[in-house]
Amino acid sequence: MEHTVSIKQNHVFRRLYNKGMSAAAPCVAVYCRRNGRPGNRLGITVGTKLGHAVLRNRTRRRIREAYRLNEGRLVLGYDIVVVARQRCAAARYREIRRDLLRCLDKLGLMGKAEG
Repeated sequence: MEHTVSIKQNHVFRRLYNKGMSAAAPCVAVYCRRNGRPGNRLGITVGTKLGHAVLRNRTRRRIREAYRLNEGRLVLGYDIVVVARQRCAAARYREIRRDLLRCLDKLGLMGKAEG
C-alpha cells in the first residue's frame, strides 16, 4: 500500500468511532476522519463473532486487498477504519469489494478516476 500506513493505536480507533463519519453496507462498516497528514491511515477490525482465527484473517486479507487495489482512487489525508460485519465471513471477494467501495464513495473518499 503506497500511501497508506496501518493504524495500531486503540485511541485512534476510538476517536474514529466517536467523532468520525460512517457508512455501512451488508459486509462492512467504514469510519473516516481527516488526519492532517499527507497520506491515509487504515485500520481493519474483525471481531471474534465472525469465526475462528483462519476465517478472521482471511476476511482481513480480503478487505486489505480490496483497499489496496483501489488506493490510487482515494482522496489522501484521512484515517479510515473498516469493520467487518457478520455477513462478511461468508461473502465472496467481489461482494466485499463492492460494499467497501460503496461505503468509501458515500463518505466522499473516492476522489480520483482510476488510471
